[in-house]
Order: sequence, then C-alpha cells, then structure tokens
Amino acid sequence: MIPKLLFSAFFFANAFAILLAGHEQQQQPLGNGVSSSTAHSAGGAQRLTGRFLHITGMLRSKWFTRQLVMGFDILHSSVPDPHPDSHYKRGASSDNNCHRGHGSAGYFGAVGTDCDAPLILMNATFRWIEQNLKGNIDFVLWTGDSARHDRDEKTPRTMEEIIYLNEILSQKFIDVFQDSIPVVPTIGNNDIMPHNTMKEGPNRWTKTFLDVWGKFIPESERHSFVEGGWFTSEVIPGKLAAISLNTMYFYSSNSAVDGCDDKDEPGYEHMEWLRIQLKLLRQRKMKAILIGHVPPARAGSKQGWDETCWQKYTLWLHQYRDVIVGSVYGHMNIDHFIFQDSHDIDIVDLEGDNTGTENFSIQSIANYLDALRDQWSDMPSPPSGLSIEECLDEDFAETDGDGLWTDISKKRKKKKKFLRKIGGPLAERYSVSLVSPSLVPTYFPTLRVIEYNITDLEDTPIWSDIQENTEVSYPDNDDIPDVLEPEDSPIVDIDMKKKKKKKPKKPNFKVPEPPPSSALPGPGYSNQPLSWLGYTQYYANLTRINEEMSLRESMYRDEAGNNVNFTSVDDVFDFEVEYDTQNDHIYKMKDLTVRSFFDLASRIANNIPNTLESPADTNDGDCNSQKKKKKKGKKKKNKAWKTFLDRAFVGYLDINNLEETES
Repeated sequence: MIPKLLFSAFFFANAFAILLAGHEQQQQPLGNGVSSSTAHSAGGAQRLTGRFLHITGMLRSKWFTRQLVMGFDILHSSVPDPHPDSHYKRGASSDNNCHRGHGSAGYFGAVGTDCDAPLILMNATFRWIEQNLKGNIDFVLWTGDSARHDRDEKTPRTMEEIIYLNEILSQKFIDVFQDSIPVVPTIGNNDIMPHNTMKEGPNRWTKTFLDVWGKFIPESERHSFVEGGWFTSEVIPGKLAAISLNTMYFYSSNSAVDGCDDKDEPGYEHMEWLRIQLKLLRQRKMKAILIGHVPPARAGSKQGWDETCWQKYTLWLHQYRDVIVGSVYGHMNIDHFIFQDSHDIDIVDLEGDNTGTENFSIQSIANYLDALRDQWSDMPSPPSGLSIEECLDEDFAETDGDGLWTDISKKRKKKKKFLRKIGGPLAERYSVSLVSPSLVPTYFPTLRVIEYNITDLEDTPIWSDIQENTEVSYPDNDDIPDVLEPEDSPIVDIDMKKKKKKKPKKPNFKVPEPPPSSALPGPGYSNQPLSWLGYTQYYANLTRINEEMSLRESMYRDEAGNNVNFTSVDDVFDFEVEYDTQNDHIYKMKDLTVRSFFDLASRIANNIPNTLESPADTNDGDCNSQKKKKKKGKKKKNKAWKTFLDRAFVGYLDINNLEETES
C-alpha cells in the first residue's frame, strides 16, 4: 500500500547541492574517502574546491530549547545521546503528528507520514556534514524552512519558536564551518507567521532575520534585506554571486501581496532590484546563482508563483542568460527540474491560473510530474533521421555507412530549422531551475552534491581571504551606466519573433537588455569556468536505519530495560549514493547545461502521449523523439521516464503502483 501523503509545503532540509572541481576530474562521492585535504594547496592555503552545499528546511518542533541545548554538542561528540524533540515522540502515532498516542514513529523520523523531523535527524545530518563535507565545499546555500509545520492544533507554533530555531541552525553552520565559508540564507514559507503570508517590507520578519542571520548578510546588503528580505553575497569574490530571492513576494499562496505587475507591490520592487543586480554583475563580468525557497513551478493546474512574477522572471533569465549560471530551489520535496521557456513570455496578457503548490497528495504529485512531461513532449523535435545528440553536438560529423562524407545539405537545413526553434545549438530559448528533494522524511532524507568547473580559478582568492584582508575590486563608476536610466531594448529579442505581428503595448517596467552581441554563451549553456558539471544524490534509508537503531539499542539494554553503553549513532546513521548524473547509465548527462537537460527531458518525454503507465519506447529512450507507432507484442518501457518518476520520490515508492491511485 502506498501511504496517503500530503505533499508538504514545508520541508526539513531540502537538498544539498555541492559542486566538485574541474571538468576533467572524475566525480567521486563525498563520504567515501574524500578528505578535507583536497581543499588545500601544497602550501596549505585553502583554495576553491568546486563544491557548494544547498540545504533547505532543517527542523520542526515546539518547545525544543532544552533538547537543542543538550543535543547541540553532539556534532563534537562530547555529550551523551541527544534527546528527540519534546513533541516528536518515538513510537507515537503519525495521526497526531508523532506528538501523542501509539504508532510507528521511528528514532530518526517517520518516513511516509506528515510528521516533522526529530532533533536527532538534524544533529545526525550536521554530524555527517562535518565529517564528510567540512573543508570540501566553498559556500552554503540555505533555502529556507527551518521551523515545523503548523499542523497540530494542540501545540500551535509561536514566533519565538521560529526565531529560535533559525538562531540555532545559524549557530550550527557557524560552528561546523568556523566562518571560513559564506552561508547564504533565504526565507521559507514556514519561517514566518502565519505561514505563507508576508507583507511588504520593512516588516518584523525582515528586521528579525537581519539579526538572526547577521553574520551571513554582507554589511552593504543589510538595508536591502530589511527593505524586502533579499540580498546578494559574493560567494567567490569578483567572480560569482549568490542572489537570495524572497520568493514569498512571488508565491501564489501569499494573500498579503498581489504579484509583480503593480508598482506598489513588493514583487514589482523585487524584480526591479533583481534586474539591477544582474545588470551590475554583467558590468563587472561576474556570474550569478539565483536561490529561493518556492520554485517557479508551472505545469498543469499547479503554479507556484503569481503569473506576473513568472513572466518577468522568465524574461529576466532569458535576457541575462550570459550572467546566470543556474538556479536552485526547495519547498516541493521532490527531485525534478523545471524549464522556463522564453516563448511563453507574454508580458501584455498576464492572466493565469495561480493554483498554489500546497498539500499535494501522491497522486497530485504524479499528475504534476506527468504535466511536466507533457510540456516536454511539446518541445521541438529533431527532424526525421536525426537524433537530439546529433542536433545538439556541434562537433558531430555526419557520414555514410563507410565513414565517407555525404551530401547532407538537406539534413543541414532541417537541423538549422530545428536549432532555430530551440534558440541555437545551446538551446538558449530555455533556462532551467533545479528543485531538490529534502531532508524531512516525507520520503527518504536526501543530500545532493553537485560539481562545478573551476578551471583557471584554482588560485582565486576565496571568501575568507576577502573578509580578512582584501577589498573587493569594483569597476570605476564611469564604467557602470546609471541603472536607473530607461532601457531602450525591445520587450523581447530574436527568440520572440513570433509576437512581432502584434504590436506589444509598452510595458510599465524597464526591460532588461539581452546579452551583448560580443558576449560568449554563459556557464549555464556551455561548459566553461563556473559551469555546473554534475551531481551525486545521497539518501538515508530511514526504514533500514530505524530498524538497525532498534536492534542496536536492544543489544545494549540491561535486564531492567535501561540502555547502557550506547552513546553514539555514528555507525548506524549514514547517507549512501542514490545516483550521480555523470556516471548514470539512464540520465547520461555530460554536464548540467541547459542543452543536457533538454536532451534528458526529450528522452523522458519521448513525444508519446503521457500516462502514469510507462509508454512504449524505442532503444531505451532514444534521443530521436519522433512519434512512432506502437508495435504489437511486448512493449519496452521508457526507462528514462520511469527512472525520473522513481527518483522524484527518492526511491521510496513503488512507482508501478501509482497507476492504482489514478482512479
């Protein structure tokens, strides 16, 4: 039986993203013999490792202060067993949020339920981070949700609880990493009260988090953060900035605001701020990572952002595709990726279905993923006789059967026509947002390790160097145009030609300029310094771990039933590799550029009508996505789609049974 789960709007630690150095290196999973010495040069000075950590949602429970203080030093192995949170009770019923009654709540959490996570899971995770990641990452992206859901009417949340949890987690990051790397937080929908609702700033939450995250927000960004909860942090000084978005002002479930179209709305101001930040980074020849909590999901009836915000965001991504390396989000608790298609930009007509992403059931999630696949099946298909790989590989040479050059003028014309549809060989019509699964055990707790290219950046000064001695080098004021001056670029560039027949109304905002004609493709589109190369996904099998913990405890129980001589869970709790994109025989991704995701999405969709049943496939998800007639007899399954669906739920569900929930 598949558990009847609600798709949480709140998540315990959403995903970790960490990037491993150098495109010529073979990825090695962390935690398997990778020591912190790799982060240091021969002279002993710390340098870039090519990894960063992405974490979202860390803890949910009330009246946890005493337990947190008692369990905090577990990271340093100096105190006895930490206590679970006083409301999460091992053996409690999931019908009561694992706070009361008798049920199956496990030691590290109740997988497959609506229960939030116990303190012990957070402590064990930070201990794993310290033992396996410390010294091997360059910065941390912390994308919100560090307080429990407000589901238990008998123990309602308080403002003090939310603040204190964030204070504790901030201190944990500081204690583990010793202020040696930057931590970039962002506000989650459960980090505020009431949840999902945030008024325009300055407000009590922007002022509060300025204090709570004081060590993480640069001095020059403090005013900006108080104004709206957004800021920029140079995680690699002079090279790469992380832009922390306050997605609460874009969130379709936030009833206190109304999108990004009205100049009086905080969403409008936020988008203007983002435009200016990206323009300044372009002037400084820097790159950017965008981070936020609620992702820009937009498939079927599910839409995470107000449509006016999605429209501007997609336009911004497209126009600044030379600057933006990639974007990461949490909130949705499932492993997947999202395309933003610049052909869907229609700034004038901004009506849309703003159905939020709250409370997904298993079937609702499956329908959302199926809607994504349906979108991908509508993407341009290669011409007959050419595969996706042939169309996207600039170095691909077409020959006849004997390896001799053939007359391929017709194929070239078809290929050029296809490439025009997707924005060239780098698929620049699209941008991609990665949504990572979380640590809260709705499914299995998950971490993610992503590697990025540090070619020619090996000796770049790191964040801690700048904090101690060096001032960031800014261009002369004369080199930066006044960003408040009106911009003359059209509302859309060449990719938007399909709208030229209808003269657009003049937008009520400044439209970003497209990349300069002399600009090279950005790191999100071709493998170069700062490009994302691949990721390894880790998960903790709590079903096995909880069983092992119970067994170990019984071995250390005396005749009176008291636990003795059992002071560590180090040899019980661990993360193991689920998959990695570079070595995976299904995903087969050369890197994490948009072109690679376009290829993967095409194989997942295979241009066959979508259904929860695995469709007929040819050649195990062949890149040639032309629709083909189903053959009689035994059908092959689309392994790319089936694998994508299985991994969305971190392998927790038997996806073959999803068909049973369709009725």
